[in-house]
Amino acid sequence: MEKIFDLADLEAFERFYKVNFITKLCGIRNANLIGTTDENGISNLGIFNSVTHIGANPPYLGFIQRPLTVPRQTYDNIKRSGFFTINQVNNSFFKKAHQTSAKYEKGVSEFEACELTEQIVADFPVPFVQESVIKIGLSFEEEHLIKCNQNILVIGKIQKVIISEDLIEEDGNILLEKANTTGVSGLNTYFEIKQIGKMKFARP
Repeated sequence: MEKIFDLADLEAFERFYKVNFITKLCGIRNANLIGTTDENGISNLGIFNSVTHIGANPPYLGFIQRPLTVPRQTYDNIKRSGFFTINQVNNSFFKKAHQTSAKYEKGVSEFEACELTEQIVADFPVPFVQESVIKIGLSFEEEHLIKCNQNILVIGKIQKVIISEDLIEEDGNILLEKANTTGVSGLNTYFEIKQIGKMKFARP
């Protein structure tokens, strides 16, 4: 039986019940690890479920950064260096990827703490995740404050993509199922992705 929840009902939920309920309403998204380095060259890695397409030409991606009411190493590192990597999580290492959400102290590399491998590319200043099969290097482009809750939309311009050629179809489609891309809903629930169809471009 359907139940209708009004705003007052949502606001009355217990804190963690509310977080689980609201964060799962928008469904399943890709899990991604964002890689950066600090001013001392120490690598940082954090899991994000908010990476989104901004534009294809020029190529931009964005992600949502939570409010700066506490130290945010990923954000601080991006603003300092001007670069970051987005590394798709796949089913073979999602548990290690999830562990990067723990609050490690500044100066501790999540690569080392979570047993993930840095992949250094000579002409890019921050590391990729070697275990990832779809890796994107970006330069910081701009940010936008979301006034209603003080979150920040951080936008980067794609500078480099590292991907196996056998994951790319002739039309440029990327085979996410073959890549074993991991989906995530909310903060801690992970899914396998299965393609159920590929449709033609819709026209009237």
